[in-house]
Amino acid sequence: MKLSIFALIATISTSNAFTPLASSTRPSAAASSSSALYSTVEEAPPVSKSTKAPVFDEVCETTGVTFTRFMSEVAMLNPEISELTTLFGAIDTSCKAITNLVKRSQLPSSETLGYQGEVNVQGEDQKKLDVITNDLLKRALRFTGKLGVLASEEEDEPVDLVGNEEGKSTEVIFEETDKYVVVFDPLDGSSNVDAGIPTGTIIGVYEHDENCIVDGAEDIDNCLANTLQPGTKLVAAAYCLYSSSTFLVLTLGNGVYMFTLDEQIGEFILSKPNVQIPDSSPIISFNEANIEKWDEPMKNTVKAWREGTGASGQRYSSRYIGSMVGDVHRTLLYGGVFGYPADTKNTSGKLRLLYEGAPMSFIMEQAGGLSTTGTQRVMEITPEIVHQRVPIVMGSKNDVQEVIDAYAAATAEKELVAN
Repeated sequence: MKLSIFALIATISTSNAFTPLASSTRPSAAASSSSALYSTVEEAPPVSKSTKAPVFDEVCETTGVTFTRFMSEVAMLNPEISELTTLFGAIDTSCKAITNLVKRSQLPSSETLGYQGEVNVQGEDQKKLDVITNDLLKRALRFTGKLGVLASEEEDEPVDLVGNEEGKSTEVIFEETDKYVVVFDPLDGSSNVDAGIPTGTIIGVYEHDENCIVDGAEDIDNCLANTLQPGTKLVAAAYCLYSSSTFLVLTLGNGVYMFTLDEQIGEFILSKPNVQIPDSSPIISFNEANIEKWDEPMKNTVKAWREGTGASGQRYSSRYIGSMVGDVHRTLLYGGVFGYPADTKNTSGKLRLLYEGAPMSFIMEQAGGLSTTGTQRVMEITPEIVHQRVPIVMGSKNDVQEVIDAYAAATAEKELVAN
């Protein structure tokens, strides 16, 4: 799987940030809970954030509105984020192009299946579509007219996006203006693409440090360190799912909006405004082959769900694709729990925090769900390295709360024994 990070230069001042919504019924990023335990997890001192939820109007709630019209309306109501509209215009086009590549990948003439024959810097074999989709997104973001810096899983050093077309320029260019940082996984689930399994693209947008000014090569690393921000600093997050239909799901910090591609007119159409995940649902989405390798709290909770002895008293069923975007999309619509817990082989989990865990957690929380490692809210973790991995459990708030409670009880028991 090829994963990339873009420091996208956006000439937008964020000092005034978004205009706040006077009265909103949408969930906050920190979903409320009646559990005293969860309060200790969720109600920690908030991380300061310079952006607020943008104002929406009835046009943004009208089923049938195109994504282009939706973003234009948001920009008109919130002129400070007009550059963000340009950015998502490029992402919109990229998702349309990628879905066509994925659909045609099974044709012998496409020559896009199989491995590229190269290994990325994390030691993973590259799929051909990994490379193609990564380059496609690079070009789309580059030609928004904004300067940017690529810090990729495939690159040992930053590469200038506005260098020569062979991508061999090592000069890094920063403009002395405000900037956005865009992180993405261009083709999540690419290991399944040869079998026609749903795949997706995950995107997260952060604000760049406005004080980041590069006077020389020694300042580059400090500016690139701005990519290492917790999910609470996300300005926007989105994913595109390439399946029976092509979906674009977006949050700007004020609810979750789902668009479906109408191939007849070539536009994403708003199909589900203000998506809300059910509070509880008897569906689990884990690789249960690893259950005996999980932490005891995680293992015992899932076993209780399967046996019908959990908090709800219902017997849970399993639905697992093995592609994060596909599994999270179904979980958003039907409820339940998706997770990739830590195990004895992957003690820090398997999913990457910066460009998988944080953006998808932002979307899940904005839909009224929760996302945790078991002991910590995923959105509050500050990455120490770009490719940092974390255990993740996300979904319906009542079900995820059971996992949080189980870990807290296990911790309390250990402390009692120790004393």
